[in-house]
Amino acid sequence: MAAPSAATRRKLQRKFKLRGFTLKVDALEEAAAFLARFPDAEDDALDLLLDELDKEPLQSSILDRDAVRRVVALLVEAEEAVDVASPAATSARSALRVVDSFVVPRFHYDPIKKVFYEYVDARFFLSLDRYQVLLQRLARDIYFSKPAFDTVMTEDDNCEITSIQSLIGCTGRRWIMGVISQLEERQFYLEDLTGAVNTCGFPPLEDREASLSMLMGLDFFGGGVIPTEETVRLSTLEKKAMNDMFVILSDVWLDNSEDVHMCYLVEKTMEKLGVVLDGYDSLEAVPSLFVLMGNFCSRPCNLAFNSFEELRLQFGKLGEMIAARSRLKEHSRFLFIPGPDDAGPSKALPRCALPKYLTEELQKHIPNAIFVSNPCRVKFYTQEIVFFRQDLLYRMRRSCLIPPATEETSDPFEHLVATITHQSHLCPLPLTVQPIIWNYDHCLRLYPTPHTIVLGDKSEQKAFKYTGITCFNPGSFANDSTFAAYRPCTREVELSALES
Repeated sequence: MAAPSAATRRKLQRKFKLRGFTLKVDALEEAAAFLARFPDAEDDALDLLLDELDKEPLQSSILDRDAVRRVVALLVEAEEAVDVASPAATSARSALRVVDSFVVPRFHYDPIKKVFYEYVDARFFLSLDRYQVLLQRLARDIYFSKPAFDTVMTEDDNCEITSIQSLIGCTGRRWIMGVISQLEERQFYLEDLTGAVNTCGFPPLEDREASLSMLMGLDFFGGGVIPTEETVRLSTLEKKAMNDMFVILSDVWLDNSEDVHMCYLVEKTMEKLGVVLDGYDSLEAVPSLFVLMGNFCSRPCNLAFNSFEELRLQFGKLGEMIAARSRLKEHSRFLFIPGPDDAGPSKALPRCALPKYLTEELQKHIPNAIFVSNPCRVKFYTQEIVFFRQDLLYRMRRSCLIPPATEETSDPFEHLVATITHQSHLCPLPLTVQPIIWNYDHCLRLYPTPHTIVLGDKSEQKAFKYTGITCFNPGSFANDSTFAAYRPCTREVELSALES
């Protein structure tokens, strides 16, 4: 194979860098060999290659030969069916990008320079970074920032943030920003970087566009920076994608339980899943994405679990079930997200993708199935969607220090949504309640706020639009036969259920 020219090398390095990738030498040669197949359509072929790489659940943004070769092999296999020179084909393929938590960029806020920069995390910075991200957002809020001119203001008008240390010797009402901590038994405090007090409240939300304007084009969501011209083009295509639909199911039990009642539920789950797949397979426009969230087993996959071989075979049967619906296999993508009790190295968040040992039988039937972390992120054209499978409502209520106010709503799910969005974090629980991998705490952040948040929870299915953010829980498919359909074009949620 002839070595690529200097111009080709520069083009490849530039294009891959724009998408957030770094090419190793062997990967660059593999990409150049693919482009050489299409001398009259190099740019379109390169865009197609990058679009397909964006869909892959890559473990690193640094690409080696194997990562590129795997995608090239799929494209070459489909060469006769895909017109790489067609802009329409390219547009359709660039619609969906899946971002694994372990490749989400991590940024640290510098309060002195008032900028974000990429940083390597450590345990010390976990709580500090959560605090700094919320503080810099609060400092821009009109009610909590210092007036531009010296004007006479009452205590009720002036809510400028004061450090706890500065409260010494002060009289009257003051506003501070801090985190709740338990410095001694049965005593909770609000502390910042300088001291502690004992009054609590939530920081206000910031509009998504206001947050983005401060980030100077940094990619907080993952999936690569998209140029402005491309963003405009994708936004136009997104509005036209009227037929696209995502179907989300949580608690898709596949195992054969020894418990008679559980065994019945598992069998019914597979039957019900067949009914759902048949229903969507018969539609004129099939869903573009199925999201299947765990738990995939009716029992926790802990040290006492000894049925991994059986579970592996059940995943294979699920692959056969999907493959039997030819239209779904051909036109739909299937995304698998592990649950809190599924197989994995630990209970800490984020959870890595399901082990390959369990899923390789399924992938024989559905080669383009995607297995990612929990939580994970999906970008549909320009729309940012976060998926999280955790029984969060129950755990948040158990850890609640002050009962939520009921003046505006008494719905626990609505309180949950308000909590995580105001905190800009999917799981704002103490690390003693929910361990988090220190270097990946940023993967659970909700800053800037995404367009949609899907909270897979075993509690009652709910949908709630809060300050423009679409949030919903599809419910437990195994227990309640509930699931949800989401139309990204309109951001509408259809809560669905099968009759028992």
